[in-house]
Amino acid sequence: MSAEKVAIVSQLFPMIAIIVSVAIGGWVFTTWLRIKNGYPLDGAWGQAVYPKKNGEEAIERIKLLSSENAQLRAELGSIKDRLATVERIVTDDSHRLTQEIEALRVPRN
Repeated sequence: MSAEKVAIVSQLFPMIAIIVSVAIGGWVFTTWLRIKNGYPLDGAWGQAVYPKKNGEEAIERIKLLSSENAQLRAELGSIKDRLATVERIVTDDSHRLTQEIEALRVPRN
C-alpha cells in the first residue's frame, strides 16, 4: 500500500466510524421506541415479533378493571331500580287523583 492510500484511509476512518456509530445509535433508538409503544419488531426472516410485556402488571390491571366493572354494574342496577320507582310514582293514577283532591280541599277566600 502506498503512502497516499494510507493517508487517505487514515483521514476517512474517523468519519466512517462516526457515521457507523450514528447509524447504530439510530437503530437502537428506533427499536427502543417500538418496544416502548408496543409496535412489533422485525424477526430474522421478516416476521413480526411482539415484545413480551410484564405479565404481573397486566394481571393487576385486569383485576382493577374487573373490580371497577363490578362496582359500576352494581351502581347501574341500583339506579335502574330507583328510576323504576320514580316512574311508577309519576305515572300512578291514584297519586294524581290524590293531588287533585287535595287541590280541591284548599279553602277559597
